[in-house]
Parts: sequence; structure tokens; C-alpha cells
Amino acid sequence: MKTHLAAALFLTAIAAPAAAQTGIDAANLTETVRTLASDQFQGRAPGTVGEERTVGYLIGRLEAMGLEPAGVDGGWTQPVPLLHTRLGAPETLAFGRKGAATPLTFGTDIYVSTLQPKDKAVVANAPMVFVGYGVSAPERGWDDFKGQDLKGKVAVFLINDPDFVAAKGEDPFGKFGGRTMTYYGRWTYKFEEAARRGAVAALIVHDAEGVGYGWNVVKSGGGENYGLVVPPEKVTSLALQGWISGEMATKLFTDAGQDLEKLRVAARRKDFTPVDLGTSFDAAIPVTQEVVQSQNVLAKISGAKRPDEVVIYGAHWDAYGEGPPDSEGRIYRAGANDDALGVAGLFEIARLFKAAPPPDRTIAFAFWTAEERGLLGSEAYAEKPLFPLEKTVANLGLDILQTAGRAKDVVLVGKGQGTLEDDLARFAAAQGRTVSVESLPERGLFYRADHFSLAKRGVPVLLMMGIAGASDLVEGGKEAGQAWVDAYTGKCYHQACDAWGPDWNLDGAVQDIEIFHRIGNELARSARWPGWKAGSEFKAIRDKSAAVRK
Repeated sequence: MKTHLAAALFLTAIAAPAAAQTGIDAANLTETVRTLASDQFQGRAPGTVGEERTVGYLIGRLEAMGLEPAGVDGGWTQPVPLLHTRLGAPETLAFGRKGAATPLTFGTDIYVSTLQPKDKAVVANAPMVFVGYGVSAPERGWDDFKGQDLKGKVAVFLINDPDFVAAKGEDPFGKFGGRTMTYYGRWTYKFEEAARRGAVAALIVHDAEGVGYGWNVVKSGGGENYGLVVPPEKVTSLALQGWISGEMATKLFTDAGQDLEKLRVAARRKDFTPVDLGTSFDAAIPVTQEVVQSQNVLAKISGAKRPDEVVIYGAHWDAYGEGPPDSEGRIYRAGANDDALGVAGLFEIARLFKAAPPPDRTIAFAFWTAEERGLLGSEAYAEKPLFPLEKTVANLGLDILQTAGRAKDVVLVGKGQGTLEDDLARFAAAQGRTVSVESLPERGLFYRADHFSLAKRGVPVLLMMGIAGASDLVEGGKEAGQAWVDAYTGKCYHQACDAWGPDWNLDGAVQDIEIFHRIGNELARSARWPGWKAGSEFKAIRDKSAAVRK
């Protein structure tokens, strides 16, 4: 088997941690990160030699620690077939108005990709319609579409929620969590909604504040996209989906006789109606497409008393693979922090559990594929779970940890969602730390990591993510914590410079991983079921299966 051959080759890169170690070890974390982020793994992109080597390495490490396979048919993996597309050089890419064309530069003016399994992405003279925030939320009394027929048209959206910048007294104020993004604010929701309404393309106006990252992150996919393989009747109606740069969007609206800033205000009114921009979108772009056979890697430590009840730890193994050389000539976007460090954290937690007496409940470790392509590995698992979701106690996810040193606090993502946040506070206090609420809730991080695939099916979740806010660092306080977040997200997020460096200080990461180990350890040695708090959109889903857990 190729993965086992790869395991044999790459296990030589790192020695198994000593069983005598009793806590999370920063040196072990460093060795794992340096290995996974090295050039030999080629940026860990799904469906590449980098995946083959990564999966083999993960299996080898798990076998060496004595864990049991938890994949399909008694193996270590769960197949995740992916549609992989890549756009070529556009033959046509332009906005048109009154017979005049405005040519668009791919990656500068516009960034698009496709999830249709076709050899060419074509949008022909399609009318463009501005749909505001594009929200259809009857439970909140909000509808941006007002019956607008989008079939064969291009939907143009604003990013985030209607109340993202709403002032008191405006219609949406307080309806969508204020600065805290709801799922209605995510770009994934907007593309899904456009497809539900039959649009031929969907474009979002880029706004760094609203989405939480710059244009450099938007275009970092290089025209590639991945999606789960679906039957023909479920293929999206969107030939192209993506973003318009802020500058080009301003020109688009101005040329159409509209004022984008005034329309931003209008979109915050309940009586907003879609605006026909009197402009067409034309695109003809060759597509290279293939079905990629990717894999989740799953391991477990079986419970001694209630093995059918499962605590799942998760981290994603994939990164962005090969890209254009950066200023230092690096071509692999290897995700040392995002998320090789999370993978390293899972190995350390597994090592501690394996050295302890067997747990009452099963503890599973999921290494997801294709997180960077839209949470696809975890979504594939959630669609076909290998452990019943009704008896999955919790999912604890590690995805990006701060590397700037010890902190006086731990940052909570998704305040008010579930009771696991109370456990977080309790174990943080035992470390002499407090809990700070994510300082950038508008980035919607709760909806941007693999735990969300399980959360939306009712499984209680908790996410540790270092970019959720400024940690109150022991050295430098929140100012230093914010400087770290700004430097990482502004420069190296999804870029080749997300690499291990000698300046990394993993003392804070060790603290955070230890908290997750302790939370999981308590859950795995008790009969307690964490849950969702009143007001969470996921509580009703979990409540439907309550009888199974009695």
C-alpha cells in the first residue's frame, strides 16, 4: 500500500515521543510541524504526492503510538472523492454595458472559480443584479430578494450580515448578532443561496473589514476549487463564483449610474429591493477538471465502558500545496501553523491518553482533508459518520494556535453557543487564566473551521483558533497579542511564509492544547453530555436525539 510505504520513508524524520513525558511537550510539537511543513510534503494539497506522503506519515505516527484504526472497513482512512477544478487563462472576462465592454484582469479586478464538472466555464451576456447582503431569513423577518428571479443572472452581494455596520435605530440592528457574524454573513452561504435561486454566477464585493482578510487571501487559490463529488442533479447552477475587488466594484456601480456606498446603506433597510445594474457579465474560461481521491485519517482509543460514546478531536492535515515563488523563492504554501501545529497538538493529546488508563468512552482523532477547500473532509465525514453523531459527545478542534508565548487568557470562539465554553473557563481558571471573547467576531470564525460540519448536525463543539483575537500575552499584553494576529493574518495566512521559524514561542500553544486535553479527558471519563445553550441555532437539532443519550 502506497501510504504505508510513505510511512516507512517519513517515520525516519521524527522519533516517537518518549512515553515518560507527562505533559504537552513543545519540542514534540516543533518536530512535527517542521516535518509536515518541510518541502518533502509539497504543501500537503489534496490529491497530490504531498497527500500520499502526508497520509502515510500520519498513519505511521498513529501506529507507532499504538492507536487503533477508525476508518472505513477497519482501516485508517475514509475516502473523500473531490471534484478538483482549475481555471486556465480567460478567453473572455468582462463587464458589458450599452455595447461597451470593460475588460477584467483575473486576480486583480476579479477572482472566480468553478464547481461545475465542465471543460469550460461560460457566462454569456448574463444580467447583473445587486441583491444587497443576499439574506433570506424568515425567522428574523428579513428578505433581500423580494421575489427577484435570478435564473440565468449574476447575483452581486455584499459580504457579512445586514447589521454588521448598522447603527441603533436601523432596521437590522441586533437581528444578526451585531459585529458577530452569523452564517448568513459567510461567503459560502451567499453562493449557496445564489445557486438555490438558479443564478449562473455569484460575485461578492470584497471588503477587507467585512470578510476579515485582504485581497491577497481571496486570490490565493489561484483559480482552483474543490467540492465534494455530487450526482448530476445536485451540481450547482453557478458556472462561476467569486469576488470583485473593491476598486472594480466601485467602478462597476458608478458606470451603472449607481452609488455603491449609498446602496450599502439601502441594503440595511427591510424594504430593500434588488437593483438591476443594467450591466452584463461575460466569461469564457477553460477548465481543467478531475476527480481526486482524497482521504480523512481516523484513529481511536476504544472506551472500556461505553465505547459507542465518542469524544472526537479534530485538525486538518491539508494546506495549499504549490504556488508561485514568494520573495524568498518558496513555492510550497505548507501551513506550518495552519494546521500542521493543530495536527501536532492532536499527536500530543493522543500520546497522553495512550499513556493513561483506558477511558470510559472512546476517544477518536480525526485528521481532516480539504479544510482549506471548504471544510470538505469534515463535511464528507458528517454526511457519512463513522461514529453515530447522536452519541458523539463533543468535537474539539485545533486550527491555528498563537506562537507568541504564554498568555493570561484563552480566546473563546462562538460565545453563547454551547456549554463547552463553561468547561473552557473552568480549566483556564485552573491554569490561572481568564477567558476573553473573540475580538473579531465579524470574521465568522465559528463557521470557518471543521467543527462546523458537525455543529450544524447538532454535535457540541469547541474551537481553539489563535487568530480569533488578541491574546493577553504575559510579555506585552494585548498589544503584543494583536501585533501577532495582524502580522500573521496580514502577511502569512495561506501564504508560503506560514512556515516554522526559530522565533516561534509555543508556550501559549502548550497551554491551549493542555486545556483541550483536560476537557476531553473529563468527558471521556464521565457520563456527562455537554449541550447547546438556549438561543443557539443548533440546540433544536441536538434535542431531537436526546432520547438516544439517556
